[in-house]
Amino acid sequence: MIYAYTGTQVRAAEQPLLAAGRGHALMQQAAYGLATEVIRTLRRRGQRVYGTSVAILVGKGNNGGDGLYAGAFLAGRGLRTTAVLTTGSAPPDALAAFRRAGGWVEELTAATLPRLAHATAAADVVIDAMLGTGARGGLNGLTADLVLAIGAAQDRGPGLIVACDVPSGVDAGTGTAVSPVLPADLTVTFGAAKIGLLANPGAGYTGDVVVVPIGLEPYLPIPPLQRVERHDLTALLPTPARDAHKYTRGVLGIVAGSAEFPGAAVLACRGALAAGVGMVRYFGPPEAAELVRQACPEVVCSDSSVSAAHVQAWMVGSGIGPADTEQLARCTAAIGSGLPVVVDAGALPVLPDTVASHILLTPHAGELAGLLSRISGATNRPAVETDTLLAARTAADLTGATVLLKGATTLVAAPRSVVFSQADGTPWLATAGSGDVLAGMIGGLFAQSGPDVGRYLVPGRTEAGPWAVLAALGASLHGLAGQAASAAADGGPITAGQVADALPHVWGKHSMLSN
Repeated sequence: MIYAYTGTQVRAAEQPLLAAGRGHALMQQAAYGLATEVIRTLRRRGQRVYGTSVAILVGKGNNGGDGLYAGAFLAGRGLRTTAVLTTGSAPPDALAAFRRAGGWVEELTAATLPRLAHATAAADVVIDAMLGTGARGGLNGLTADLVLAIGAAQDRGPGLIVACDVPSGVDAGTGTAVSPVLPADLTVTFGAAKIGLLANPGAGYTGDVVVVPIGLEPYLPIPPLQRVERHDLTALLPTPARDAHKYTRGVLGIVAGSAEFPGAAVLACRGALAAGVGMVRYFGPPEAAELVRQACPEVVCSDSSVSAAHVQAWMVGSGIGPADTEQLARCTAAIGSGLPVVVDAGALPVLPDTVASHILLTPHAGELAGLLSRISGATNRPAVETDTLLAARTAADLTGATVLLKGATTLVAAPRSVVFSQADGTPWLATAGSGDVLAGMIGGLFAQSGPDVGRYLVPGRTEAGPWAVLAALGASLHGLAGQAASAAADGGPITAGQVADALPHVWGKHSMLSN
């Protein structure tokens, strides 16, 4: 797992070390880690190190000090380093060390801005060390003008942009961002990952994230946000017992599709089957049921009532519109069944105002805005996208449900619990039907959990309920399957059906690692 914290929590964890007089040592550790990652990344890219030009955008606080000490380390390795003092001042000890190492210092003024913007845009490496985790708001004045000018420069080559701790303008605790922000290829963060690096929109500015340990681990609290990594899948993926049969492996009921959107039913069923569920029972109109029979002969198409169905979990809502009254009635019955339910798309409007955490909602930003507007007052999609973490947490706390907010970074929030953040996919997953496959996959995982659901209560540094863990696991698998499908197409576009096809291979790869 990756564990992430607010900037406030990380600064509080630093206090015992600062009180022990280790402040300078912490800054040196952070700076050395930053410099080391710059060199490692240059080598990985096949670029030279000696003689490489580095421009460091320096603020007046500790973040600027980290950047200057890193610049001193880099100068000592033969890189040509220039520090641009964006506020006219910098931590004096760090500035003196930078100068002693042979670094060149420039001061940003209205007169020097055009020249410094051009020179920075042409540098091989740009280090953003302007604002740190304690900053509120974004860049302003000449500093904002400088970042805008760098972004607009036409002669910028394939340089490396590195954020020191967090990209300036991104809130370390929430992921909200105040423009302008210089998008990083790499963010080197100190002590622990920051929440703002793993939640949209901030996650869109960070590039790769590398954590440099500086000894804070004993002083950090339970992490409010975490991420399932690939090696976690080996411990979390369910595996059938030797004497398993289709019923012990879980039966999932699916209410999806309509006469207008029968394909959604097929994709939801394919997602569930690919996720290893023992059996799928499908409920829907004849047009959709016939398509399901043709595409998925393994699925049992049922005309019985939802209340009479023998299933361990439900997945409802994909491809259902407001005029599909019979399907919506089935959705309502499934949600009220007391079983775990994945509630997608068309079933969200019939959700009761309050439910329980075994009900998982899977909205995109627009659908979540509609849900929040219904239960708490007017909210729009831009407001959700501006602070995805707040929106997901708010929806979970208001409804009592577990909420999976889909996006480039998918968030899973349970009421008054930690949040999971997954970013395992590819932009090619933004395709029709992809969400139907995801909902079916997670429904399949819910059905398989059965009485063993307690194993998904991750021990140690977490308070996450099992349904949030299963949803995060599903989001991770969905993203990895999307990557695998695109890789099989030489990095090209994919369809939702190809994601379902790729899932068993991704699953098998990680299952073999645990054997």
